[in-house]
Amino acid sequence: MPVRKTKSSKLEFKNPVKEKLKRGESVIGATITVNNVEVAAQCAAMGFDFIWLEMEHAPLSLEMVRHTVLATRGLPAVPFARPPTNELWTAKRLLDTGVLGVVFPFTRTPELARQAVAACRYPPRGLRGSGANLAQFRWPAPQGYYDFADENVLVVAIVEEQQGLEHVEAIAATPGIDVLFIGTSDLSFALGLGGNQSHPRLEAAIARIVAAGKKHGKFLGRPAVTAEQIQRCQKQGFQFFQSAADIDLLTVGATQLLKPFGKARASTFVGGL
Repeated sequence: MPVRKTKSSKLEFKNPVKEKLKRGESVIGATITVNNVEVAAQCAAMGFDFIWLEMEHAPLSLEMVRHTVLATRGLPAVPFARPPTNELWTAKRLLDTGVLGVVFPFTRTPELARQAVAACRYPPRGLRGSGANLAQFRWPAPQGYYDFADENVLVVAIVEEQQGLEHVEAIAATPGIDVLFIGTSDLSFALGLGGNQSHPRLEAAIARIVAAGKKHGKFLGRPAVTAEQIQRCQKQGFQFFQSAADIDLLTVGATQLLKPFGKARASTFVGGL
């Protein structure tokens, strides 16, 4: 993890993903859906900036998240997690395992946006409970874990339904939200488009969210699983990318190997989310 010297010449740990975003760089994360620590650790060593531990749509256990946090110590990718709901207690349990960022699904109102921030900050800045012994072991920051966590835990709010779109200005204006993330697939369904990722109405909704994020100084995020998608979205101002899942990476590798021999099997991976 990068460190820097303060005016008092003390070293401070910094979240490398946050630092890259502040410098205007893009960050790309592998999505972990397999409840296996070694798979997560291998992905964390491949060159990704972070791993996205997927607990909303995959059967990842809290114990597996904790083991992954430990197994990735010293590896380049930072562990983040998406819980099933936007609740104080779900975020608290994940943060106390030592993840350095929480991705809050279905952040549909400014109240939920404020709750997401409060879940990731200690009083008086928020409502996170004190009990992070495991997290302190993972992040032995010279400045002390509590100050470190308040400054370095990444708060990602997902806008992925009609109500969130209607409140996007207020959500984007919420202090403490770092990344305004667009759940493009769920948003497409919410707009009645059946998951269509290229419909003009979805593109208009994305443009509206992008404009709100830029106006209020938020980093913009979205799913993008191919190099071409990422490069295209970078031109729109996106920096934070949820990329391919572990199973998708396995599928792509197997297909490249077997296709010349006519042995590649058809898969559900279509290079888009």
